[in-house]
Amino acid sequence: MADIQELKRVASQVRRDIIRQVYLCQSGHPGGALGNTDLLVALFFEVMKHDPSFNMEAHGEDVFFLSNGHISPVLYSVLARAGYFPVEELKTFRAINSRLQGHPTTHEGLPGVRVASGSLGQGVSVASGMALQKRMDGDDRTVFVLTGDGEQQEGQIWEAALFAPHNKLENLVLIIDDNGQQIDGPTSEVLQLGSFADKYAAFGWDIMEMDGNNLEETIEVLKKAQAKRNGKPTCIVMKTDMGMGVDFMVGTHHWHGKAPNEEQAINALGQLEETLGDFPAEGI
Repeated sequence: MADIQELKRVASQVRRDIIRQVYLCQSGHPGGALGNTDLLVALFFEVMKHDPSFNMEAHGEDVFFLSNGHISPVLYSVLARAGYFPVEELKTFRAINSRLQGHPTTHEGLPGVRVASGSLGQGVSVASGMALQKRMDGDDRTVFVLTGDGEQQEGQIWEAALFAPHNKLENLVLIIDDNGQQIDGPTSEVLQLGSFADKYAAFGWDIMEMDGNNLEETIEVLKKAQAKRNGKPTCIVMKTDMGMGVDFMVGTHHWHGKAPNEEQAINALGQLEETLGDFPAEGI
């Protein structure tokens, strides 16, 4: 396993990248991006077999799909830090004609992005299709997909939840970010979600749970899910804190889709160590 302290240093830099991306364009979704930083660092820097030279087919590689595409700043930072494209390009987040749009897109050919996402509810279907294709191709690598908990209110999610166990997609790992927050407020107030573990188990999935803000635990659970081949897809119910790493953003939906002002951005960056060097940009 990679040195856990080094992975934590990467995670700190990724969180800085998130704050600076959203601040510079005064638009974006920092809360969920900060909460999912440890997960994506674990996947791209420790768990997945992947190639930054990038091809869409990904034969012989593990694949990650971001279904809740609005948390794109964390995906862009991790992809850049993992060598998929220059770190300097992060300064173009949400700019006109940039490859780094608010929701990931494919028409500009951004390495690491295989499907446009952000229309919530579609990612599990896409990941199921890729998992089925890998099996048909004799490729035993794993397909990971991340969804939000509020996203579970979308009906297409449950069509895919039926499809995957019916087709015995044992190479599929669904991760639900169970942070209890969505754009309109706590999920418990917007639309009760009940027990994800009970629901997915009833549909025929294997269930695992983890603290997604604990890197050691996250890596351990992901590797177990990746190695498991028992004829069932895996659902990992992952607890995170929205806004993790920045004290005034933690645990509230108010930073789901809100950019910090200059004072807030300086405050946030003061809580996060610069470990790999900030991408160059004027202002902050």
